[in-house]
Amino acid sequence: MFRLFGVALSFWIAACLAGCAHSPPPPVIPLISARVQHIVVIMQENRSFDNLFNGFPGADTVQEGNNKGTMVPLQPDPLENPFDPNHSHVAWKQDWDDGKMDGFMAPVDTYPGPNATYAYVPQSETVPYWNLAEEFTLADRMFQSNTGPSYVAHQYMIAGQSQMAVENPNSDVIGNSWGCDSAPGTTVVLLGPNGTEIPGPFPCFDYETMADLLDAAGITWRYYAPGPNQGNDGYIWSAYDAIKHIRYGPDWTKDVVTPDTQILTDVPAGKLAQVTWVVPALKYSDHASGNPPGGNEGPDWVGDVVNTIGESRFWSSTVILVSWDDWGGWYDHVDPPKVDAMGLGFRVPLIVISPWAKHGYISHQQHEFGSFLHFTEEVFQLPSLNTRDAISDDLSDCFDFNRRIPQPYVPVLVRLPPSFFLQLPPAEEPPDYD
Repeated sequence: MFRLFGVALSFWIAACLAGCAHSPPPPVIPLISARVQHIVVIMQENRSFDNLFNGFPGADTVQEGNNKGTMVPLQPDPLENPFDPNHSHVAWKQDWDDGKMDGFMAPVDTYPGPNATYAYVPQSETVPYWNLAEEFTLADRMFQSNTGPSYVAHQYMIAGQSQMAVENPNSDVIGNSWGCDSAPGTTVVLLGPNGTEIPGPFPCFDYETMADLLDAAGITWRYYAPGPNQGNDGYIWSAYDAIKHIRYGPDWTKDVVTPDTQILTDVPAGKLAQVTWVVPALKYSDHASGNPPGGNEGPDWVGDVVNTIGESRFWSSTVILVSWDDWGGWYDHVDPPKVDAMGLGFRVPLIVISPWAKHGYISHQQHEFGSFLHFTEEVFQLPSLNTRDAISDDLSDCFDFNRRIPQPYVPVLVRLPPSFFLQLPPAEEPPDYD
């Protein structure tokens, strides 16, 4: 056997000396695993693609929208505007209007004007986002996985499903969570036949998540989010609070990290898990009404997190995925593909940031939150959750893993340094009902 192996090895060496210089590149998946050892998902709040990246060169955006057959111009609307459009599942159906994309002023809220949701954020307020998109990859066919609000979207981010939960939990208790820590009597409605809503259970589920796949494979993970002491300032978006075996198991104290700003001190200290989620506090989440008058801290928050990683020893082996959990009620002109009863929802932005991301590239491929899961499974050679990840793409068009050396990081310009966020006191804010 060993003699045969030696003959085979000699033959391979001779063949390689003759032709390896012209051999095809190695398969992509081994290259992914060789290049990427860290994945960071930063999930911001409530912006459609037309709203946040309107006019971005090469991307599919429009300057006017259809309002029940009348074309109306999209107006500039600052991040700090306190107007918060309805973005419930019911509102989604009315906005979508059977694919006509003309119901964004359906009478589901009292709006401050006839065309208030037909709006975009001025580029001057989102400079870090635009700079990152120009330097790396921006996707204009990224869709939220669900047809509704934040609670469901964050479940799709970690599990590719929500066990048919379709709205936010219904508690109006200030400081309440959206999960196993919810107040007694809290429930979450489920998707019924033909898009209807039916009564559902207490919002504490027990399905398999990406964290379970990572734990089984010995892959480290961290979920940075506001904690219970921050109440509705962001704890409601702490998705693993809704997963019973995580909330009441060892992962809760070991891997769910509060406050969210600890990411800004952990990375310089040499601590970055192999898979990381970062969920912001309300005031710098980009959520409408979440910013104080005169403030728009979300782009600086993301810029600081990215700069912190980009200037660390982890940069060369990291992929950062920045997205927004739902459309927030803002106009978008693209009719989303239908993949199952729960989605897809409207477009949200996605910025892919990495030394291996394509430079200045606009991805027109279809992505969703299940794509994050699929990509993670490929990088760490994990089994599939067999939820939405199984039918989602793997973001492969966003990367060039055949590049020989990693692209160096150039810090993005921000107005507010990390110290600004580290010094912010926890705040109590009114709950986000949708």
